[in-house]
Amino acid sequence: MPSPQQARAQASAITSGRAVPEAEASPTSRLRELFDGPRLSPGQRRIAQYLIENITEAAFLSITDLADRVGVSQPSVTRFAAAVGFSGYPALRERLQSIALGTLAGGPAAAEENRSNELQAAVDAEIQNLENLRRDLADPARVIRIGRELSRSAPLTVLGLRISVSLAEYFAYAARRIHPDVRLVTRGGSVAYDALLQSREAGGTWVLAFGMPRHAQETLNAVRVARGAGLKVALVTDLALGPLADEADVTFTTGTGSRLVFDSYAAPGLMAAALLQAMTDADPERTQARLEEYEQIAEQHQFFLKD
Repeated sequence: MPSPQQARAQASAITSGRAVPEAEASPTSRLRELFDGPRLSPGQRRIAQYLIENITEAAFLSITDLADRVGVSQPSVTRFAAAVGFSGYPALRERLQSIALGTLAGGPAAAEENRSNELQAAVDAEIQNLENLRRDLADPARVIRIGRELSRSAPLTVLGLRISVSLAEYFAYAARRIHPDVRLVTRGGSVAYDALLQSREAGGTWVLAFGMPRHAQETLNAVRVARGAGLKVALVTDLALGPLADEADVTFTTGTGSRLVFDSYAAPGLMAAALLQAMTDADPERTQARLEEYEQIAEQHQFFLKD
């Protein structure tokens, strides 16, 4: 009889079936489509990030107010609008307003949030992050493709520094059940450099990196070292734009809960689980064999309590 983990691996393979009508792209995804194509300057990335984080309010600001909020000049906003493909700020604002109005139309939860306490509001925010992720995963093709690449990389390096350590440890712990050589890097500086260079020398092709706020300079340095060594980088982070995303080969952007003193990571954790699922689907025979072997060892040494 297969273990619960084996049964889940068999039953929950990712399929590319048609998206249901409700699976409309999230506001974040629609904005990312607008902003991800062109190469933006640091000042323009600040404008883009402000719009992504404050779309329901920012879409109705005048050019003067938007410039003041971001801390840039009005000509900078005009140049940003041109850089992302619009004739000027009025045309960009019209597009932003259509996105914002769609967001507000689907949000009766806003009134309910006003009646909730701080902890409930934090949960509501995480539910919204998960709803956005759900819409982003309506087309799982990119997750499937990267899961296949991560599965083929031997060794596979998983990088997470500072606050991102917990996500990297979770991914690496699970990935070791289905992949023969997973190397976890949770220390920066020369220790990370050594591990990344050794991984490449051993034949590794990919690094999965986690970059949660506050985004560490040493994470950016490590990603640059990985790219310089010839490794490709898949990044799970909360920012669609910025230095980390610029350096990665592929970025999976998920919202983090920021309503409490310390952030929460429901959506990034689920994104990690989705990539793990894609890895199991990429090589089902290896997955099955490794899970069976692990179950035998776990039973022999009584790793787990009997439920």
